[in-house]
Amino acid sequence: MSDEKNRAVAEAILPLVGGAANIRSVAHCMTRLRLGLADRSLVDRAALAALPAVLGTVDDDTYQIVLGPGAVAGVTAQLRRLLDAPRADAPRADAPAASAPTASAPTAEELAGRGERIRAEARVRNATPVKQALRRIANVFVPLIPALIGCGIVAALSGALANLGWAPALVAALTAVSSGFMSLLAVFVGYNTAKEFGGTPVLGGAVAGVIVYAGVAKVEAFGHHLTPGQGGVVGALLAALLAVQLERWTRRVVPPALDVLVTPTVTVLFGGLAALYGLMFVAGEVSTGIGHAATWLLAHGGLLAGLVLGGLFLPLVMLGLHQALIPIHTTLIQQQGSTVLLPILAMAGAGQVGCAAAVYLRLRHNASIRATIRSALPAGLLGIGEPLVYGVTLPLGRPFVTACVGGAAGGAFVGVAGQLGSAVGSTAVGPSGWALFPLLAGPHGLAASAAVYGGGLLTGYLVGFLATYFFGFTRAMLAEYDAPAPADAPGAPAPADAPGAPAPAVGDGT
Repeated sequence: MSDEKNRAVAEAILPLVGGAANIRSVAHCMTRLRLGLADRSLVDRAALAALPAVLGTVDDDTYQIVLGPGAVAGVTAQLRRLLDAPRADAPRADAPAASAPTASAPTAEELAGRGERIRAEARVRNATPVKQALRRIANVFVPLIPALIGCGIVAALSGALANLGWAPALVAALTAVSSGFMSLLAVFVGYNTAKEFGGTPVLGGAVAGVIVYAGVAKVEAFGHHLTPGQGGVVGALLAALLAVQLERWTRRVVPPALDVLVTPTVTVLFGGLAALYGLMFVAGEVSTGIGHAATWLLAHGGLLAGLVLGGLFLPLVMLGLHQALIPIHTTLIQQQGSTVLLPILAMAGAGQVGCAAAVYLRLRHNASIRATIRSALPAGLLGIGEPLVYGVTLPLGRPFVTACVGGAAGGAFVGVAGQLGSAVGSTAVGPSGWALFPLLAGPHGLAASAAVYGGGLLTGYLVGFLATYFFGFTRAMLAEYDAPAPADAPGAPAPADAPGAPAPAVGDGT
């Protein structure tokens, strides 16, 4: 998307979230613009959802607008420019918001509203201290995803060239490009951890950087010499959390005149020593355990593991807790070069795509829901599932369950392949769906890995479709959502494939 289009989207979004005065923070992850808002009641949710560039919204700890990969970075940059230098003549979103909805829009909007209410209620029920802490830990890793993806694709390209025996000099260069960031990943994790938990970011990075310093090989702890990188991202996270606490404690007891000298010294000294003589060893054991557990799980229980992981991932996405798995994925990538869990979890999206296709066919007369599916399905194929989750399957109820069944079937397919010796991994965390193909890795090469992963996707599509088509709707639900509109209804749309207006979406959808 060009800068002009990105700016137009940013200018359309700005007034619909309450204007510049209502925005406290702006950030983005792989697909979502994340806004810290002073007053969420000022958000015009209906007009925002009607913007063509908006794929969905999520009301979480930040207000999140799903824009999709690529677009989100450009729009975020333009929005920041608008906030830094607001223009009085910036166009509002009135025209797009008025032209996007059709006469059949209320049904889709009501479904989306119901999905948002379900999401909000679930968030309230699950706002426990542990889950809040998991979300904050996830926030440490989300900003790292673009670099993980880029380095992962470069690593996959380097591996493919090495396997073919082509261009050894280029392979060496690509390996250096892909490994540079990964070798310093602990520093970035420490920096983001301190920033997220209220410390000085550079102090968190300094303490975590001890873990990857080559000279730690000369340090002996617990009767063994340490290994550079021992403990990985788990150790970096723990070291930075300790640094935050040390910094807070020191600032409370040190006179302000000495703060600039004493606080950084105490934080780095004691935080670094704790990392060397405790955290690196403990975190190393934890990281090794994660690697052994993932390997054992696929080797001995691939079918069951695939069923459970693929079937339960959509509820995790619904609760926003799927981000908490990023540290596990990152640990596996550091240890083994790829994460074998991500391709299995990605099958949840495949089940949902198949489910959405079945809903599209079952609700032949509901032009509004069908229009929502048509707009959201391409994003779903690329692994961006929020529009389908919150706009279609979750508020409908039963289709959300049948989508999980499809995900479980796809996960079982990939899990069985892993149990038979054809495990598929991803060299980076972030994408899923078709977007994951360039990141695949496995013991038998990219082609074999792509075949297994593609087979899982097809299984998820097919089972999700069949489960939804035959079991996703009761007769009462079909009567409610697929009732043809009266022929004389004023303004009723009459598309060739759906000659009728949507029925109002009422009831609980179960």
